[in-house]
Amino acid sequence: MSDSNHIPGSLPSQKDIFERLLANEIILPTDPQISRLKEAAFAVKELLIQMNNSSNSEEISEILSRILNKEIQDVTVFTPIYINYGKHINIGKNVFINFDCTFLALGGITIEDDVLIGPKVSLITENHPLNPEERKGLIGKSIHIKKNAWIGANATILPGVTIGKSAVIAAGAVVSKDVPDHTVVGGIPAKLIKTVQP
Repeated sequence: MSDSNHIPGSLPSQKDIFERLLANEIILPTDPQISRLKEAAFAVKELLIQMNNSSNSEEISEILSRILNKEIQDVTVFTPIYINYGKHINIGKNVFINFDCTFLALGGITIEDDVLIGPKVSLITENHPLNPEERKGLIGKSIHIKKNAWIGANATILPGVTIGKSAVIAAGAVVSKDVPDHTVVGGIPAKLIKTVQP
């Protein structure tokens, strides 16, 4: 079926670049909407400067809600925190985020209720294609951290990973594969250490 609005010689209209990142499409540097990524990141940075320089917990929560474009409840953040795009982040209730965390969130981050995130944790939902010709492109894959999980200090969660309910990620781990419920993983790359009783 042809696009009746398509003008010969022009590119067909594209979906929003942020939607395409959530849908795991490769975004190349030549994409006509690519400048929107930088614009969005700098708009968030402006809010982060205010938030990271505040010592008022209510103000921090209010600014974080603006960054995420949704109301947060009972979320404690020890600033500084670094976020490139907040609208793809969903945070549940009673979540604790310690100092100096980095959330690269264009691919989408979901943090369920009662999650603990240690200092210097990196949640990275963005990657580059292996193909050298597309290497400067960007691919988003979501991270999902389920209820009551604990992410230890300086752990890195890579694109496309789900952390199971009540799982524990040891300090310094690099997690490249899904982690089952009620398990402890650690190392580089992270491997199963033991299970914990629910």
